[in-house]
Amino acid sequence: MSLFMQAFGIGLAIAAPVGPIGLLCIERTLRHGPARGLVTGLGAATADAVYASIGATGMGVLIGWLTALATPLALAGSAVLLYLGVATLRRPPAEHAANAHEGGQLFAAYSSALALTLSNPMTILSFIAVFAGLAGGHAPDSADAVLMVLGVFCGSALWWLLLAYGGGRLLARLGSRGRQWLDRLCGLLLLAFAMGIAWRTLTPLLAG
Repeated sequence: MSLFMQAFGIGLAIAAPVGPIGLLCIERTLRHGPARGLVTGLGAATADAVYASIGATGMGVLIGWLTALATPLALAGSAVLLYLGVATLRRPPAEHAANAHEGGQLFAAYSSALALTLSNPMTILSFIAVFAGLAGGHAPDSADAVLMVLGVFCGSALWWLLLAYGGGRLLARLGSRGRQWLDRLCGLLLLAFAMGIAWRTLTPLLAG
């Protein structure tokens, strides 16, 4: 239980900082309701669990393969964020949440967040370092690895639940004009994240 709670805290800490997925969660909650925001976050939580699984089991070959793909994956993630940022700025004011429970829309929100989070394979290295510390510097056994991965997923999922439903209620009090300005801010920040990722990825290549 202690190992699970430590991994739970790690998952919560990884999810909590405001980043592109957090902005997507807020933007989709504003436009389509908390269900769409929640599944967006669960897509990110699933990606965290996938990378946590790799980090916990120490799959060296796969780690090396994903590390080699870090640059194209980062650029692909930057392009997706750029598209989402532009689309957010061009859309009309937030829609009503009438279609928030449509299965196809929910799956699209989930899968897009999953793909965006998986576009940062260097996250694996962070999980390897953290899990090595939790396991006392040794590779965890199967039971401990399951607890770690489950803890990371639950901690991350809790944050997205709080953001989509708790934060969604607060956002609803802003009024239509306030939500419109927040929507635009989300779009601009998504563009900033996209350009920042592209800059960090391309700078070493251009310098070389």
